[in-house]
Amino acid sequence: MADSSFDIVSKVERQEVDNALNQAAKEISQRYDFKGTGASISWSGEKILMEASGEERVKAILDVFQSKLVKRGISLKALDAGEPQLSGKEYKIFASIEEGISQENAKKVAKIIRDEGPKGVKAQVQGDELRVSSKSRDDLQAVQALLKGQDFDFALQFVNYR
Repeated sequence: MADSSFDIVSKVERQEVDNALNQAAKEISQRYDFKGTGASISWSGEKILMEASGEERVKAILDVFQSKLVKRGISLKALDAGEPQLSGKEYKIFASIEEGISQENAKKVAKIIRDEGPKGVKAQVQGDELRVSSKSRDDLQAVQALLKGQDFDFALQFVNYR
């Protein structure tokens, strides 16, 4: 019998991020506490730009955006938001969506699987994802449970379970 396997990836649905951004922009345009503050959120190339007249306002925009991402099922670990920066009279925050598992993070995950996972489970790095394989599907499910219990500083999804 062939080995069963699954892939560990860190991907974000771009359309869901776009929907969350549009919902946040709509809420910001309608809320009374953002009226007249020049508050806005929009795409700026591949980054997300949040602008407002005060530091607290721009942090509130980030908070609104984060709540919309959570409602859409996107992990906040994928959002990399910078600190508020003063630019002229406006405060700005640039945020980006992190995708893919870096080589060092993939090695950390593989080491955890080797050290704490069931025997006979193999993990190999393939680009920006990690393939986990074993003869036993129960072992693969045990690995998934093990990784869900860990607190990584990046988002993980399990795909291609076969």
